[in-house]
Amino acid sequence: MSGHLYIIRHGRTDWNDRHILQGKNDIPLNESGIKMAEEAAERYKDIHFDICFSSPLQRARKTAEILMEGRNIPIFYDDRLGEMNFGIYEGVHNSFEQPDCYVKVFFTEPEKYLEPPEGGESILDLMARTGEFLEDKVRPLLEEGKDILIVGHGAMNSAIKCHVRKLELKDFWVDGIENCKLMQLA
Repeated sequence: MSGHLYIIRHGRTDWNDRHILQGKNDIPLNESGIKMAEEAAERYKDIHFDICFSSPLQRARKTAEILMEGRNIPIFYDDRLGEMNFGIYEGVHNSFEQPDCYVKVFFTEPEKYLEPPEGGESILDLMARTGEFLEDKVRPLLEEGKDILIVGHGAMNSAIKCHVRKLELKDFWVDGIENCKLMQLA
């Protein structure tokens, strides 16, 4: 018997709305993001979860708390589920529109984002920590038949999706990772 694995991205933040790259910056949900999480909690209330894992960043934590409210389901926070560290590009506004902004390679040709900017993570770093988390925490629980929810971020959830679906790095962004939209992976 094997369980099911679901991922969901946090609700919106002011930085999402202003197209600012968040990464490890601990930006809270805005009113719209809280409402999105509340609507998602209602929309997915009949989906069974045994356990919830979440990024420790407050935008994901708050989303997890709203989703699990009244469900008596434990939430565990793990640093390996934090968003990707974009180094010097965190806080950059409209990185796609800046011709010399290296980080846009990650969003257009992720397989080429191997050397991180100063202080940032490479896509291989992100894949390593999310892969370790899946092996360490998720696989044993799935094998026990547990249904698991991971509440996280765009890039981090995409890495989880790549591991589970065995996607190549060039397909990192396939299917997208929308705010507060549940995706079943297994």
